[in-house]
Parts: sequence; C-alpha cells; structure tokens
Amino acid sequence: MSSSTLQRHPFHLVDPSPWPFMASLGALTTTMGAVLWMHSYENGGFVFGLGFFSLLYVMFVWWRDVIKESTYEGHHTVAVQTGLRWGMILFIVSEIMFFFAFFWAFFNSSLAPGIDIGGIWPPKGIEVLSPWEVPLLNTLILLLSGASVTWAHHGILCGQRDQVIYSLIVTVVLATIFTGLQGLEYVEAPFSISDGVYGCTFFLATGFHGFHVLIGTIFLTVCLFRQYLGHFTPSHHFGFEAAAWYWHFVDVVWLFLFVSIYWWGGQ
Repeated sequence: MSSSTLQRHPFHLVDPSPWPFMASLGALTTTMGAVLWMHSYENGGFVFGLGFFSLLYVMFVWWRDVIKESTYEGHHTVAVQTGLRWGMILFIVSEIMFFFAFFWAFFNSSLAPGIDIGGIWPPKGIEVLSPWEVPLLNTLILLLSGASVTWAHHGILCGQRDQVIYSLIVTVVLATIFTGLQGLEYVEAPFSISDGVYGCTFFLATGFHGFHVLIGTIFLTVCLFRQYLGHFTPSHHFGFEAAAWYWHFVDVVWLFLFVSIYWWGGQ
C-alpha cells in the first residue's frame, strides 16, 4: 500500500452507497401510500405496500453491508465502536422521550380527570384489566428475558459460544410468549381504543411497547444467527450490545407501564 492511500486514522470513511437515497424514496412512498390508502384512493394500498417492502429491503441490505464492514473488513475500530455506542445511547434517549409523551397524556388525564369523563379515573363504564393476571405474568417473562440477555452478554465476554446461543434462544422464546400473551389480552380486553381517553392512552402506550418488543425480538434473532456464524468476539460485539441495551430499555418501559397504567391507573 502506497503512502498516499495508507489510512492514518482509526475512523471509518464509508464507501458511497445507494441505500440512503433508496431509503428516502421508500419512506416517501410509504407515507404517500398510507395517506392515499386511508383516504380510500384507488391503488393506495399498493403504493403503501410497495414503499413499505422497499424500506424492508433497504434495511436488510444496508445492515448487511454494515455487518460486512464490521466483521469481515475490520473497519469497526475501537474509535468507530465508541461512536456507534454513543449513537445507540442517543437513539434510546429519543425513545425515552417518545414514551414520555404517552405517559404525559395518561397522567394528564388520570391525575386531573375532566368533567367530560365524569371527573373520575378510570372513566365510568370502563372495566379495567386486572394487573395480577396476564400483565403480571408478562412482567415476570420480560424480567426473565432481561436476565437471559445478560447471561448471553456474559457468555460472549467469556468466549462461551454455546452458552450465548442457548441464552439467546431462551430470550427469543420468552419474547415470543410475551407478544402472544399481549395479543391475547388485546383480543379479550373489555374496552377498545375508541373508548375515550382511557382506551386511547392504554392501547397507544402498550401497543407501541409491543411494537418495540417485536423489533427487539427481530434484533435478538439476528444476533442469535450471527453468533451461530461466529461473528461475535469478547472484544468485538457491538451488534449484540446494541440489541441488549435496546432490550433492557424495553424491559424498563414495561415496568413503568405495569406500575402506572395497569396497577395504579386501574385502581
């Protein structure tokens, strides 16, 4: 390698990529298609589907390139990994603010219930869910999944490949059970999202949490597949770290949901 092409810094200058532009087109198509679909325009659903699946494709190939840069090309140096960690921290902070808005709406309505809902909370006519049945079981499941993720992290640091695989399988299974129980609870709930402010705040907060659980489950499944392929080492496993941080964030949000919405909000 000549001195003119020798890289003299630890940072990664990414190669030109079409995926940011393709992602922006996919996002625009998805948004326009959703608006057309919701207003019953002809082929609105097709436009939405085209944009949505193009976004999924871009996510797959873009993250594939990132894994290749990290695992096979060695571009993710210590300095690059530090930047990625800060990026993930800032992303989780933005997610905290996202859920903060739902908690704000819930407490704004529950601490000072307006006359339009009878001045009481829960509003009259709402039959709340018992927190000591499915919600408590789901709480235990998520706490156990958080422990199994920590087990997986410890296994990576100790170089115990099989232990990491077993613990990630346990985590993904627990996450799937949680999602199934949450869906069952929605089906059997005695109220819906259209039942005033209680229904809105309940289903928006718990529904978006369920969506984050689904994303986290996919994230951990990818980590399981990568661990099977031998991608993670004790000193180079940020992909798993990001998934573990995200999963612990999901756990903590659920604890707040259980205490505030299911237990306190249902009194």
